[in-house]
Amino acid sequence: MLSPQMNRIPRFTVATALLCGASCQSLSSSEAPRLAGAEPVDHLIQPGETHFAHLWQLTHGGNNAEGYWSFAEDRLCLQHEGGDIACDRIYVTAPDAPRLIQVSNGLGKTTCSYFMPGDKEVIFASTQSHHAACPPPIDKSDGYVWAIHPEFDLYVVDLETGAERRITDQWGYDAEATISPLGDSMVFTSTRSGDIELWTSNLDGSNPRQVTHELGYDGGAFFSHDGRKLVFRATRFTDDGPGTREKYVELLKKDKIRPHMLDIYTCNVDGSERKRVTDLGGASWAPYFFPGDQRIIFSTNHHDPRPQKFEFDLFAIGADGRDLEQITTYVGFDSFPMFTRDGKWLVFASNRGGQEAGETNLFLARWK
Repeated sequence: MLSPQMNRIPRFTVATALLCGASCQSLSSSEAPRLAGAEPVDHLIQPGETHFAHLWQLTHGGNNAEGYWSFAEDRLCLQHEGGDIACDRIYVTAPDAPRLIQVSNGLGKTTCSYFMPGDKEVIFASTQSHHAACPPPIDKSDGYVWAIHPEFDLYVVDLETGAERRITDQWGYDAEATISPLGDSMVFTSTRSGDIELWTSNLDGSNPRQVTHELGYDGGAFFSHDGRKLVFRATRFTDDGPGTREKYVELLKKDKIRPHMLDIYTCNVDGSERKRVTDLGGASWAPYFFPGDQRIIFSTNHHDPRPQKFEFDLFAIGADGRDLEQITTYVGFDSFPMFTRDGKWLVFASNRGGQEAGETNLFLARWK
């Protein structure tokens, strides 16, 4: 087992071309949040995407996902893999130049980063304490499944010094951490109770409290802006076929889940008043509250008639489950949306504009 203590983490930047293309330009503070190096790509706005007044591309090449705003909304944290990088590492955008700064140490697999209050630290999940290289490829004998690596633990890295501390250290999946806008607590996904549930805790991992208790994958949670509620994805079960409770438990014993049937839910931070928001079929996930917390933007493939359902678009729906609205129409993958607090800017991940099949980049949309 590798030592969990890493006092300093080497920091280096990815080539500028990764973050912006040949026509790269900065956005002035009067036009947009301070993101250095954003390429205008209004030509990638698709028919029907009427909420996008303008669009900028933020990354180029590989797979870039889960781009989330800092508290000051002038930087993003994200995960990237591609080229010589075999599995995801964590990066932040530079505050004053079109480049990415790697903040994870290159060991193991990482995922799900988020800025800590004050924007001087980033939290993320990593398998680094158990293996230096990427985890073995997932066994595909069970079809399309996600690996729930029990080696994942939560780490916090100081962006200035590279000092890193591990805040969960028990066997089992601990990942998908996000921070309350109030800056006083976090929510994360864990298998520590035997199922995949939501937990909240203090920012240092102390005082963990189990939020959800129903069988199924409860994960990918975000707080409401007032810090009182959570929005998350949860498994939808069927009476027969691969979506039964028995099949779920069978896969979970292998540290796998089949993510093809998911719905959006909300609850209070203590788990009370659990409410199902979507009932669409397919997989609905990656939810985030609009400012005001009365609507939710999320990604779904429920409208794709193909059996494998690879077509993900952004949709919006009322927190009461009414007024479903399609936001993106690109034929491909659109997901991981996150608004600025004023609702004027939306960052999301998409296959649009990619130079290679499956390439995923981050985009910034001016919302109208």
